Amino acid sequence: MGMGHDGMTRGRFLAGAAAAGAATVAAPLLTGPAAAAAPRPAGGEGPTDGGQESSRRGLTYRGVLYECADGETPHTGWDRNRMCSDVRAIRRSLHANSLVAYGTGVERLTATAAEAAEHGMHVWLQPRLADVPEREILDHLAETGRQAERLRRQGARVYLSVGCEFVLFVPGIAPGDNAYERVRNMLSGNWDPEEAQRKLDRLIPRAAATARAVFHGPVTYGAALGDTVGWTLFDIVSVNYYSYFADPGGYARELAPYCEWGRPVAITECGTCTFQGAPEAGGMGWDTVDHTKPKPEVRPGLRRSERTQARYLTQVLDVFEDLGLHAAMVYEFVSPDQPHRGEPRYDYDMAGYTLTKAVWGTEDDPTARWHWEPKESFHAVARHFARAAARSGPTG
Repeated sequence: MGMGHDGMTRGRFLAGAAAAGAATVAAPLLTGPAAAAAPRPAGGEGPTDGGQESSRRGLTYRGVLYECADGETPHTGWDRNRMCSDVRAIRRSLHANSLVAYGTGVERLTATAAEAAEHGMHVWLQPRLADVPEREILDHLAETGRQAERLRRQGARVYLSVGCEFVLFVPGIAPGDNAYERVRNMLSGNWDPEEAQRKLDRLIPRAAATARAVFHGPVTYGAALGDTVGWTLFDIVSVNYYSYFADPGGYARELAPYCEWGRPVAITECGTCTFQGAPEAGGMGWDTVDHTKPKPEVRPGLRRSERTQARYLTQVLDVFEDLGLHAAMVYEFVSPDQPHRGEPRYDYDMAGYTLTKAVWGTEDDPTARWHWEPKESFHAVARHFARAAARSGPTG
């Protein structure tokens, strides 16, 4: 993957860009009064385990996102052996029953999904090819969909997401050569929201049609909070959700419009960073590293807090269970290019949303011996998943 603005690598930015879209960027796209600002149907087709049954049993699917992409170094990209080990940990130690394989490269997306399915997990495939012409993005989606259909016919429980927050990752909707530049232009007002929405209204149906032409299972789209999407195109209403409320009732009120579509509602991303005050920063928590420095530095004044991250995830997962949503997927399992270090100003893991911290072999070189260690949030989420599964019984 190439380099982004001011030396920020694409791999490191993608986590933040998605979150930034959820918290602050997508809202100006709204041309109507509500997040789900299109006529809401009384019902619709979709997974049969996501309606009234789900509201009685809590979430149906509880899981985590797993990135399948090139890394910033030869040792931090997707690796088959590491992936297999990670999937075992996600199933056995995290007690997840679902996994989102997202990123680029159809072969590695499929291999990750197949491994998760072998462990009895439900899987989501979400291609995220970015910063290339729209035709290439749709072709990448189509090939991912073909592989998803092959897995489905082999008996795997598979959902296909047509993509994630297109306004950030597809060129030509908002100005900028990459996602970082698009976020900055949108935050500064250097764009036309109505024109962007018209382009999205053309692209999202094309993506849905592309997916349905090759895949015959449930289809969805990873929308940012506030995106205007015609959810009649999809089987599942999905939102990437990074809000913070001191009163848990705020979450229910904010998510209520999504529940009015008569379709299962999935939180396809949720999480927070690893410092005090991160939940209040919402989706902008990632923007805490100064990449203009010769060696990027965490901004002064931040205090690492794994407990803050763990407490937030426990709270929102409880809310999603109480609401009887269809699924909640925690962003994310590991980010090898954001290592944890003892010196706070170089502890890039503070700006990460991961349940694990990457520990490199040396200070400045991950080497092939880098490893991850669980954070407090890993243990908190594992406890939640295990207790919830015991209450609701097997998902199948």
